[in-house]
Amino acid sequence: MKAKLFALGAIALWATLAALGLSLAHVPPFLLTGLALLIGSVVALPLSRFDLRTWKIPLSTLALGVYGLFGFHFLLFMALRHAPAVEANLVNYLWPLLMVVLSPVLLVGVRLRAVHVVASVLGFAGAALAIAGGAGGTASASTQPHETWGYLPALGSAFVWASYSLLCQRVRPFPTAAIGLFGLVSGLLSLLCHVALEPAVALSGSDWWLIAAMGLGPLGAAFFLWDQALKLGDARQIGILSYLTPLASTTLLLLVSQRPFHWNVALAALLIMGAALLASRAETPPA
Repeated sequence: MKAKLFALGAIALWATLAALGLSLAHVPPFLLTGLALLIGSVVALPLSRFDLRTWKIPLSTLALGVYGLFGFHFLLFMALRHAPAVEANLVNYLWPLLMVVLSPVLLVGVRLRAVHVVASVLGFAGAALAIAGGAGGTASASTQPHETWGYLPALGSAFVWASYSLLCQRVRPFPTAAIGLFGLVSGLLSLLCHVALEPAVALSGSDWWLIAAMGLGPLGAAFFLWDQALKLGDARQIGILSYLTPLASTTLLLLVSQRPFHWNVALAALLIMGAALLASRAETPPA
């Protein structure tokens, strides 16, 4: 039960990302991510009781953390630059499905049952409807040939986050506070990408407040909650539960932007809730 609560906490924080991103749409994405990840790493200090010795982890573990946090955002932003946003976001949300189907490959003693596949496919269908509903019920304009390659980094970002989430359970146990080091290094790499790829901009006082909120929430505390959820729970069940993220994100975005709800958002809720219940009722502890 604790694992589900931690996962729901991370999902609730990630649900605010789109609304915050809408308010910060004028800030270059790598600059935004870099600053938010640096701020998010501060969350690790009280978790470690301000003892940075908790950041003493093997280089292989640090590499895995940077692979997850930086690799995911880098590939996602590349996808959003070169493919329609709605479709790229949908491809990116294959990561909960990949978590489910890759769990027996990357985790020892975990078996994949048919019910997990069915529940995950239902969840992905719900995510697709939620994203389409957030886009006004229509997909983006037809994709130009030069944009189609943008789906590859979108798929790559999905694979990175799914594999990172599972591989964190394969490495030697590390303190959750070490996630702060992952965020610190990933934030610095994002800022380097900003310098190399994006124009310089001046940030206002309100921008800094919103970036701080993003850093402390969806790009900060959410990662720590997610780590705890994965350490305590079943990756298959948490993966299916993660489909609540696009649904909650879309709902909050529609509320904030005062846009009307579409029928597909309600249907998405039914599909995702049904998928979570199906997986929960059929669940057995991993061998």
